[in-house]
Amino acid sequence: MIKTLLIAGRDHHRLAEILHVASRFGLGVLLARLGLERPEGEAKAAAEPQTLPRRTRLALEALGPTFVKLGQILATRGDLLPPEWISELEQLHSRAPTLPFEDLRAAVEDALGEPPETAFARFDPEPLAAASIAQVHRATLHDGRQVVLKIRRPGIRPRMEADLRLIAQLAAVVETASAEARRFAPAAMIRQLAEAVLEELDFTTEGRNADRLRADFAREPRVLVPEIHWAWTSESLLVMDYIDGVPPRDGDTLRAAGIDPAAIAALGADIVLDMVLVNGRFHGDPHPGNLLCLPGDRIALLDLGMIGHVSPRRREEFISFVQALNEADPAQLADVLATWSAGSGVPRERAQRAAERLIARHGGGRIVLSAMVGDFLPLMREEGMTMPPDLLLIFKALVTVDGVLSRIEPDFDLSAAMQRSSLRIARARLSPEYWAPTLRALAWELSKVSDDTPRLLRAAIRRLEADPVNGATSTEQAEAMLSAARWIAGAIVVGAALLSGALLLS
Repeated sequence: MIKTLLIAGRDHHRLAEILHVASRFGLGVLLARLGLERPEGEAKAAAEPQTLPRRTRLALEALGPTFVKLGQILATRGDLLPPEWISELEQLHSRAPTLPFEDLRAAVEDALGEPPETAFARFDPEPLAAASIAQVHRATLHDGRQVVLKIRRPGIRPRMEADLRLIAQLAAVVETASAEARRFAPAAMIRQLAEAVLEELDFTTEGRNADRLRADFAREPRVLVPEIHWAWTSESLLVMDYIDGVPPRDGDTLRAAGIDPAAIAALGADIVLDMVLVNGRFHGDPHPGNLLCLPGDRIALLDLGMIGHVSPRRREEFISFVQALNEADPAQLADVLATWSAGSGVPRERAQRAAERLIARHGGGRIVLSAMVGDFLPLMREEGMTMPPDLLLIFKALVTVDGVLSRIEPDFDLSAAMQRSSLRIARARLSPEYWAPTLRALAWELSKVSDDTPRLLRAAIRRLEADPVNGATSTEQAEAMLSAARWIAGAIVVGAALLSGALLLS
């Protein structure tokens, strides 16, 4: 099957490179398990001194950013992969050397329409930071504001698009050839990967994410999101405010900068919980490199290329999950787990068993989030239950921020912060902003019904006149129908009035 793809595919040079890297790291055994290679590769793999998860991680890093992103998605699948794989894949990083600015100049001038030395009052050709997809340089606007330019590496988009095409082909082969791999739903996972990669390659997406998060926290002066300068921003170039701060790596460093670690921990927890449970839009990777702490105990959110979204229904489920753990209620927890694993074809008894085991370990007391998730996802795997990808991203974000905050404030308790967030959730649900979209949709539906009401009433009356039925019973039915019609018409009028008032108040 690999040979067929190699001959037929338009990306056969890249496929040959992928197979060469797989061979170099002794991944024949892994390819065989996925149905992509004969088992002879096992002998070579067994001779390798490093473990299979370690060799896989090194191979993914060698193959570049698309495969690193795939590995990072797999690292969230504790419901499918054993702990040794998860711990290894969590170490994945895209490594890339800095490029001389002259290698980027043509792309920057094309995006700006002029040289950066004239577009800005000052431009620094020395890179501030570099990653596999982009490189960052500092500049000064003509009005004196400090900004950074995030410049996409030349040629990176066609290469990553070729990778996505190949991975999609390989996923289709794997889904057909390997029953073991079928549990991962590889085709769905690759769709998730493609969405993440294409969003990350288009810097206007990151700019819009920043604008939305800034609006979400417009009433919280302690949260900063860099302003995007859209006049210079495009798909391949992002220009945003430069923010100078301290990454939240340890409490001593923050204290030395005049920042209170306890205040930062409390604020960080409130930010993440509000993003997940109130706003429904959250930073997908809140590690220390994407957060900065500033004097006044403020936090800045950076690198917003990956944003997770939480539907209202999912928020309700997640709140029920936490409540069930807090109250040690296995029945309620089983209901949530059954909902989350509905597509797995797993009997209800397994959800009940998983709920009872999780309650026994973590219910009714302080929830240590990292330990709970560390038990929860393997439990799901043991019971043959799989989790929706959006939920896994929520758990990953919460565990990541829990680890960050625990390092700067060892006594920090995220579960207590989750309890405190219940008041903010209730307040948000009572606000006009929360109900305005629902009310508008309902008003629209009622307006359509009200437009049809006269026609429906006339049709009902004509039916009664055309098909008169003698007898008290039929008369009572006719009167009941007319009464119901009048009641519906009145309800529509009253409902429309109430909705109009509510919308005006909002």
